Amino acid sequence: MGLIHIELFATLDLVGQAPGGPDEDPAGFPFGGWQAPLVDEATGARILAAYEGTDALLLGRRTYDIFAAYWPHQKDGPIAELFNRVPKYVASRGTPALPWAGSTRLGPDLAAAVRGLRDRHEHIKVVGSLDLVQTLLREKLFDRLDLWVHPIVLGVGKKVFDGGAVPTNLTLLEPPVAGPRGTVYLRYALADGTPRTGDMGAPDRGLGQDG
Repeated sequence: MGLIHIELFATLDLVGQAPGGPDEDPAGFPFGGWQAPLVDEATGARILAAYEGTDALLLGRRTYDIFAAYWPHQKDGPIAELFNRVPKYVASRGTPALPWAGSTRLGPDLAAAVRGLRDRHEHIKVVGSLDLVQTLLREKLFDRLDLWVHPIVLGVGKKVFDGGAVPTNLTLLEPPVAGPRGTVYLRYALADGTPRTGDMGAPDRGLGQDG
């Protein structure tokens, strides 16, 4: 069964809105493109490595429209080659035109559609698409979460985890890696159960024998 990978770029206050440029969300957000000054060669190489093995993209409607207007016209570079080659699946409540070659709209039952993607692909990457990401997080319809935390605080903008977030356990898959400009890469897997509570004054702090 394939894996659903969420790729998220966020600030220290976990704003995930429009990291790549102002055209990602032109409706009044003053910090579109906040990620660009913080990308260095080492971080860029690691971001590229995170796409290795990707054989499908899962996108929200807004991100799809932005990508479809840009990537088909880019012919050079591994990201352009990958994005133009692999199938693109679009989560949308409407019936949008999908001009980008290899694009398919998912059906209204998102959970069933995601299960179907897992049956057809090995590594499905979710890029951008913050509304879709919040749904996947809320419904626990993901397997991996790559979180890139950048050393800035914006104070405004759409957060990665909204008011509908649900209690969820995650497992850190590898030690965090920090880039030279302070961006920290955290790679998690969805874990079973929900967060536990304990007492810091208790001998085992509530961990129990299995902690």
